[in-house]
Amino acid sequence: MESSTLTTGADRQADKYPVTPDGRYFVVRGRLWRKANPTLDEDVRRDLVADLMRARRAVGVAKRQGDAKAEGDAHDAVDAAKRALGERGPVWWDDGAPDLNRHMARTGPYADWFAGLSRAQSDHFGSYPAAVK
Repeated sequence: MESSTLTTGADRQADKYPVTPDGRYFVVRGRLWRKANPTLDEDVRRDLVADLMRARRAVGVAKRQGDAKAEGDAHDAVDAAKRALGERGPVWWDDGAPDLNRHMARTGPYADWFAGLSRAQSDHFGSYPAAVK
């Protein structure tokens, strides 16, 4: 894969799963997951995604080797990359809206939007909104 086509898990999943109308989250199994900051410079984003993928591979290697310290370091590197991408840590928007990462879409400000999704859309993330059950 060319480095210019690298995407984070959040970006790849957002292509498969419904994205909230404001573009901040995508939904998997009814849960909101924060997307990467869309204002990041493309070169910066690409480098951060490469860092993230490298750190994720390091987690796997450390687990297979049973190296708890290396695994912890690799998890820290994953966290640092995700924070730099805007998927964790301080929110990347500036309108004062709270971070709803990992909250259920059927509650809170996205409830009406989520309930309006079609059953076909729901099939993609494995949890039907209450309106279509």
